[in-house]
Amino acid sequence: MATVLTTDHPAWNAHDDGTHTRVVRTSSGIWVVSLDGQGLHMQCVRGTEDIKPTLVTTDPACLPPAVPAALRSGLHGLGVSQRLANPWLWDAVTTAILRQVVRAGQARKLYRAWCRTFGTTVDGPFGSLALAPTAAAVLALADEEFTDVGAKFHRSALQAAATAYQQHSPQWEKLSAPELVAALRGIPRIGPWTAAAAASDFTGDFSVYPHDDLAVRTWATQIAPAYPWPGKKDKTFGPMWTGWAGADRTALHTLTLSTLTWGSHAGTDLEDPCGS
Repeated sequence: MATVLTTDHPAWNAHDDGTHTRVVRTSSGIWVVSLDGQGLHMQCVRGTEDIKPTLVTTDPACLPPAVPAALRSGLHGLGVSQRLANPWLWDAVTTAILRQVVRAGQARKLYRAWCRTFGTTVDGPFGSLALAPTAAAVLALADEEFTDVGAKFHRSALQAAATAYQQHSPQWEKLSAPELVAALRGIPRIGPWTAAAAASDFTGDFSVYPHDDLAVRTWATQIAPAYPWPGKKDKTFGPMWTGWAGADRTALHTLTLSTLTWGSHAGTDLEDPCGS
């Protein structure tokens, strides 16, 4: 099966020739990552190459046995996928916060405007790409600057997260995905959805992702439309989804991330339901 790239993170840019590009920060440097017809490429454009970005490979062969046949068939058709684990925890937290209570398309626009306006811009083979502003830079912003860029609603959460990140990031970066979710929930205005989305993005472990997320529900329904899925407001979806995997976290990760990968190639906009 062919390998596809998971492009759910709003930092990914799609170009007319089919190339996808993104800039990321590791603990040693800034990297431009690109995928074209020749494969995946990583170039360090600032700092050192000591710490490289890492990829999480997800194979639908690891799907839970209990998954409905139509959903299994659709995900097998997607094939093996690779997702860039976000190497910068602060960006993962920032991204999850900016996704709160806005449509996915609007979240992408807001994230990119946020990065261009306040972040670090680097020039690479595909033009200028922007990273999120650091936690220190966020704390230096005036209230009206959040408003001007469209992040007024997110201001208090970003400020609280930046303060906590500066205090605890060395410890947080060593935690397992479930432990990181619990730690992030201690930040004001960071609820279970935001904490789980950020932890999944950073660790690459989607067994802790909020499985009743609107995106998961929507893509699953589109993959297997004939299956009797719970309604949009039916709270049995999450337990049903996790129940298929039981205690097998790898199977749950595979089911959730494969579904999100399928959706990242579907091109449909969504409204994220998270309040915190």
